[in-house]
Amino acid sequence: MRFWAHIVMAYAFTIWTCYVLMKEYETIANMRLQFVASEARRPDQFTVLVRNVPPDADETVSELVEHFFLVNHPDHYLTHQVVCNANKLADLVEKKKKLQNWLDYYQLKYSRNNNTQRIMVKLGFLGLWGQRVDAIDHYIAEIDKTSKEIAKERQEVVNDPKSIMPAAFVSFKTRWAAAVCAQTQQTRNPTQWLTEWAPEPRDVYWPNLAIPYVSLTVRRLLMHVAFFFLTFFFIMPIAFVQSLATIEGIVKVAPFLKAIVEDDFMKSVIQGFLPGIALKLFLIFLPSILMIMAKFEGFTSISSLERRSAFRYYIFNFVNVFLASVITGAAFEQLSAFLNQSPNQIPKTIGVAIPMKATFFITYIMVDGWAGVAGEILMLKPLIMFHLKNTFLVKTEKDREEAMDPGSIGFNTGEPRIQLYFLLGLVYAPVTPMLLPFILIFFALAYIVYRHQIINVYNQEYESAAAFWPDVHGRVIAALIISQVLLMGLLGTKHAALAAPFLVALPVLTIGFHRFCKGRYEPAFVRYPLQEAKMKDTLETAREPNLNLKGYLQSAYIHPVFKEGADEDDDDYGDDKLGKFEDEAIIVPTKRQSRRNTPAPSRISGESSPSLPFSGKEV
Repeated sequence: MRFWAHIVMAYAFTIWTCYVLMKEYETIANMRLQFVASEARRPDQFTVLVRNVPPDADETVSELVEHFFLVNHPDHYLTHQVVCNANKLADLVEKKKKLQNWLDYYQLKYSRNNNTQRIMVKLGFLGLWGQRVDAIDHYIAEIDKTSKEIAKERQEVVNDPKSIMPAAFVSFKTRWAAAVCAQTQQTRNPTQWLTEWAPEPRDVYWPNLAIPYVSLTVRRLLMHVAFFFLTFFFIMPIAFVQSLATIEGIVKVAPFLKAIVEDDFMKSVIQGFLPGIALKLFLIFLPSILMIMAKFEGFTSISSLERRSAFRYYIFNFVNVFLASVITGAAFEQLSAFLNQSPNQIPKTIGVAIPMKATFFITYIMVDGWAGVAGEILMLKPLIMFHLKNTFLVKTEKDREEAMDPGSIGFNTGEPRIQLYFLLGLVYAPVTPMLLPFILIFFALAYIVYRHQIINVYNQEYESAAAFWPDVHGRVIAALIISQVLLMGLLGTKHAALAAPFLVALPVLTIGFHRFCKGRYEPAFVRYPLQEAKMKDTLETAREPNLNLKGYLQSAYIHPVFKEGADEDDDDYGDDKLGKFEDEAIIVPTKRQSRRNTPAPSRISGESSPSLPFSGKEV
């Protein structure tokens, strides 16, 4: 009869979790819609990203995009900006910034010497050897050389058709028109003229816009395979290190330490904290690896990069922190055990080990959770990095300001870590409730600390309007189902065959609840209601009837390197193509015969239509 208490508690935790998730989903969906309706005007509200523009032998990408939208959206199209491959130009601009920083440093150092002694540097590796030259003259010459390279590369980007990618940011006169375009199929071929909401300008990850769309599928397949091997083969070093982080493992590898490790104090440290610390050290470089993988996949916004990285970080933690820590034995024994047993035995194998690993996870919560929250409020890592940069890298006040920048909160690491504790709490709640107080203390501390950090410390890198929430909801649901399956496996080994079938309904009900929430609330996070867009447009038209929206949107999605170059004097590109656009209409000729004539004026055909005076500009 005692097993019925676990089943009752499993139902209680499932019902309570689902109820809280539903109320939270409803609240956040309403907050998102209210935020979108009340926020100030932003370029991404009027703009869509168009990709996989089909090639045309008679028209450039810019002309083709304008022609297509003038024909298919004649009453709403406003302007566009094509995407160009400016990655090499961006590297040159970054190189010039670094050279300018060195020049500022040596000029400041020279002025502090009362302009009496010229500063000499060596051109070899790290300035340790090589030809000695005057530092100021050298960096002035290097900056002049790089400026010429930038001007040359800028002209190549603008004039070379191969630098123009088959993609563009297309802006419309109203939010309603942008919503219609972003959420509908444009042609009968579903692989061409693909439209999606444009990220806000500060959220755009510009290097990935230069990746051909056709290669994205291959890139993502390669990263799926790479992540599989990274995840499952990482079990081996973690299990090996954790086997050494025991008294028996240490004595076996280093017999001369036997007298030390058998001391009562050292024994408690090794058994209590060493496994958790060893696991923590192995996870230090993981977020950077996962972010590199997400960038390779070709996502075009920083928020989507962080969402993909967060998803993989959570999967990695589930496999290598939760499963690898639960299953005992050496790494190869774990792998062979999983490969040689039937799939229906895996929940039993893990379920039996869960109660025995409660002590380890209590330690892990204190080492990683409590200490991590304390380190967050103390900002230990940024503090250490600041002093290292200040000692070895800072040369000017600009460098010092950049070194002191706390950055953003980092959703790709913080959110998956917190959700791991949701998983631990849901798994151990009906099995070993003694773990719950430690988790509750962690969540209480995390709420206080992260609320303070978000409001007062971290910078907001972009605004996603709670776009992460569907992912968070899905991972909590996954944790709930995992806890139910493992409880079934545990009860199946405790001669509770009559009680276990009563748990079968829980995963089914949980999946049904998830599908209900996905259909009821998730559309608010992936689509923009046309009713809301129309209301916003109507209010804006009433308040600002003479708004020059084209002037507001014309240069919103210009590549940052062109905006930075607009103020320079070393090129002729300047006023014509860097965002200082004329107010009058730009007329783009149509060079091919189409089944439907464009309604815009054409210098070649001489035909005109007064309906649309606006068009785009190639950048």
